[in-house]
Amino acid sequence: MSNEDRHASAESILGTSGIRKQTVTPQESRSASRVWWDADADDYQAEHGDFLGDAEFMWCPERLREEDVQLLGDVRDQRILEVGCGSASSSRWLAAHGAQPVALDLSAGMLRHAQAGAAATGIEVPLVQASADALPFADASFDAACSAFGAIPFVADLDTVWRELVRVLRPGSRWIFSVTHPMRWIFSDDPGPQGLIAMQSYFDRTPYVEIDEGGVPTYVEHHRTLGDFVRSFHRCGLILENLIEPEWPEDHQREWGQWSPLRGELFPGTAIFVTRTPA
Repeated sequence: MSNEDRHASAESILGTSGIRKQTVTPQESRSASRVWWDADADDYQAEHGDFLGDAEFMWCPERLREEDVQLLGDVRDQRILEVGCGSASSSRWLAAHGAQPVALDLSAGMLRHAQAGAAATGIEVPLVQASADALPFADASFDAACSAFGAIPFVADLDTVWRELVRVLRPGSRWIFSVTHPMRWIFSDDPGPQGLIAMQSYFDRTPYVEIDEGGVPTYVEHHRTLGDFVRSFHRCGLILENLIEPEWPEDHQREWGQWSPLRGELFPGTAIFVTRTPA
């Protein structure tokens, strides 16, 4: 499937008719993400489900597995929140390793695939439909939180998300998440040679927005620089312990959307932020 055709089904369902760079409100961002991921859920799972696995914790397209790197440490008996869980394969991996995960996602379509994954594996985890910037949990109710390419690029206000996580996490808890590396914003989402050409400014924070014929956003993605992330952590009381930029494995020949051996050999595709709440 070409880069242009990858999301054609969702765009057709939503009546996407154009692209803009424009500011959006938190509500517009939430609404767009909900309808987009409901519309794209089946295609996304069909394209990436075998790579992600039914009960595997894969941090990124570079194949960094939690089983190997243990960023969360010993998860046994730990109550762990997965933010933007998608099909919840990471939560099922956590449950299989003795954790008590809760899987949260804004999209009913993605949570439907999470239910299917539970039926296929026999590993049940609690599923919650909610937004990352309005967590429906009591204060200090989790021992850790994680997100593998979920939710963070689609929320309008990082500070609100971090403060919500600081609220629901116990003191000294880890919050670890992976996102597309911010420098990828410079390039088009093309795994081939065209994806090596700088197209826009790294410093342009204007969201990428797709709209329908009425001008209503149907897809919204927000860009932050590395410095934006660091400053936001500091404002909200999160302690940055590590920033991991996985290198592309030499034996990894598979393309994943914009990720490819060609691009992976030259610049990072993923940033994994390892943070902790104050003790």
